[in-house]
This record gives sequence, structure tokens and C-alpha cells, in this order.
Amino acid sequence: MALSQGSGGGGGGRKKVCYYYDGIHLSGADSTEVVGDIGNYYYGQGHPMKPHRIRMTHNLLLNYGLYRKMEIYRPHKASAEEMTKYHSDDYIKFLRSIRPDNMSEYSKQMQRFNVGEDCPVFDGLFEFCQLSTGGSVAGAVKLNKQQTDIVINWTGGLHHAKKSEASGFCYVNDIVLAILELLKYHQRVLYIDIDIHHGDGVEEAFYTTDRVMTVSFHKYGEYFPGTGDLRDIGAGKGKYYAVNFPLRDGIDDESYESIFKPVMVKVMEMYQPSAIALQCGADSLSGDRLGCFNLTIKGHAKCVEFVKSFNLPLLMLGGGGYTIR
Repeated sequence: MALSQGSGGGGGGRKKVCYYYDGIHLSGADSTEVVGDIGNYYYGQGHPMKPHRIRMTHNLLLNYGLYRKMEIYRPHKASAEEMTKYHSDDYIKFLRSIRPDNMSEYSKQMQRFNVGEDCPVFDGLFEFCQLSTGGSVAGAVKLNKQQTDIVINWTGGLHHAKKSEASGFCYVNDIVLAILELLKYHQRVLYIDIDIHHGDGVEEAFYTTDRVMTVSFHKYGEYFPGTGDLRDIGAGKGKYYAVNFPLRDGIDDESYESIFKPVMVKVMEMYQPSAIALQCGADSLSGDRLGCFNLTIKGHAKCVEFVKSFNLPLLMLGGGGYTIR
């Protein structure tokens, strides 16, 4: 199967884009009010993860008129049943049950499921997980039905969550659940991660299969989550189907592009996937409060554009990004 690949401009004519965002716009006489907004969820004082950033991104999309170029959908709340297609029953049951006002009853389970500091209990926690997962899974279904070319869910991309534990601000791994959905129709799915942190949760889920290839570009060394060594390449049937590219501090657009493009060209040539999931974490941008790379928005976007140019069904998800002021 020959892959058509443009110069990074997303050839192949106009793409159909579906965008998922939780917020209903009520137009009154004087203003437009957004209700039921994902941006209202709050991890707590001083916590770097701020769902408000998704609302800010949405406002940019509205004010630049980009909404006219896509279909906007409100995500459904993913059910516990949908989540347990990957996560363990007892973990999801715990996430459903725990609230700030009953935490004291769950101290043992909080420890077991790694919920507390990095992954705090906050108001509406399970609902937040339902919405982030709902958009990604519904997007994968749309791609499977060939109703769209590209799906965007900035609320998704929570790549650190494990089968039975929360990690790195992530509770439910919407990416894994969306890829499992894509695998119903696609023999091979490619996962690409340009967040500054290693996409450990997704890699772990598919480490022993050749039906998903995971490719992560990340800061390595004394840095969370501490995984993603160059020599971690998958195991069993999945050997050689995990690709890790550890990077040093301060990498700029030019250096990143000189790595990203040739690696992706080779991966596409060898693996020949029929769908792609791209985690677009923005903490790899210069000036991020948790990041230490030196990418500009343009450099980051060039990677996205290059992936788009392969003209395959594409699921684009959010991820890190912690400097909103």
C-alpha cells in the first residue's frame, strides 16, 4: 500500500473536521453564555493542571472564526462500562464513588490507586473523566464510520493513566479507550506523542501487541515519569512496536523537526497504519511552567501539520500545557 504524503500541508483536498467540547452556548439579548463548561472543573489551588485552559482554547477558536470550518459536538459522558474496556472494575468503581466530602472513608484505596497529591480528589472528578473520555471515544467511532477525516478533543490526551491507577494528573486513559475503538475497524493504529512527558500509559497498554505502534518524543532523565528509554522497544508480539526518542532540555524548532520528520517518515513507511492518534501536549512549548523545551507554537504546529499530511483518519488530542497566563 503506497502512502501519499504531502510536504506537511495536509494535501488531499479539504478535510472534514469534527471538534468535541463540553459547553452549550445560550445566546441572550446581550451576550452568549456558555453553560456546563469543561473549564469549570478545578483540580485545586496551586495545582498546575487547569481545565480552564480548554475554555481559553475554545474561545480562541470562536474568536478566530475557526468554528465555521468544523462540526462542533458536545461529548457524551462515557459510562463506567465504556471505561472498563481497559480499566479495572474496582478502580472505576472507586473513581465513581470518591468525593472531597467522603475521602476519609477511602484512604486505603486512595493509596492503592495513587489518588491524592498529583491526582487530587476534586468536585466532579468522575464527570470530568467521563467528558474527556466521551469525546475521544465518540471521535474514534466517527472516524470508524468514515463520517469525518479529523477529530479534535482537546479535553482528552490524558496519557499517564494506567489500568488500575491514576498518574501525572490523569485518571482515565481516554487515548487507550479511543485506540481500542479504532482497532475494531483498523488493523494497525499509530500513536504519536509530542507532549514533553513520555506517553507511558499508552505505551504500557499496547506494549505487547503489534496492532498499535507507539512513538513518543519526550524529555528523559530526572524527569516525570522516568520511563521511555531508547531501549524500550516493546515485548513479545509488540517487540519493535514501541519507539522512544528521549530528548535533552532546550530543543528548538529546527532540531525537533530534523528528528521528528525523518522518524515519522520511516515509521509510516515500515508500519503502514490505517489510522493515527496524535497527542498534542503543549508543555513542550517554550516557557511552559513544567516543561524545559524551547519549541515555538509554529514548531509544534509543524509536527501536527506533517502528521496530517499523511492523509489518514486522524484523532487529535490534548495533553500537557500549564502556562495559561
